[in-house]
Amino acid sequence: MPSWIQWTHHSEGKTHCDECLKLDGCWFLESKSPTWPHHPFCHCTLDPIDYAVVLMDATTYSEYSKFDPYLFDPDNVYKHGKNRAFESWGYTVTDARWLQAEIEKQALEKYIAGDYTLGKLNEHGQRINIRVTIPRKDGTSEVSFMAGWMVKSNGKLKLNTPYGGK
Repeated sequence: MPSWIQWTHHSEGKTHCDECLKLDGCWFLESKSPTWPHHPFCHCTLDPIDYAVVLMDATTYSEYSKFDPYLFDPDNVYKHGKNRAFESWGYTVTDARWLQAEIEKQALEKYIAGDYTLGKLNEHGQRINIRVTIPRKDGTSEVSFMAGWMVKSNGKLKLNTPYGGK
């Protein structure tokens, strides 16, 4: 079984690192956790978590606004062009709810399996990237891409971007 840990910040009346505070309570596969100790005099610990807890309690969530209007961007407000990739695969804004559910489902499965890569860590928290695979709407093949997530405490992942690139 995979070894999972919880990052635990211990205040002990000492100064606090913004990054360590954001990691407090976050769950990681032991082999895919942020560097620990995170800095000199880091008073955080990596505490083991039973894999059964990860299986039962890990969750993913996203805001619908990450898909409509952000992803499909009908008014070209965000100017990122991410809609072009999805439209080339046959998806439109009418598929936004399905995409949201599918991306959340696959991200949870892959997170629990430890199939993720660490991204940027800063005062906002630890980002991870998870590869998602969806069928082209015409049924000819599949496409895969990275979705960007933020690790939150107690096994929660919050979607940062549904499309973080190939």
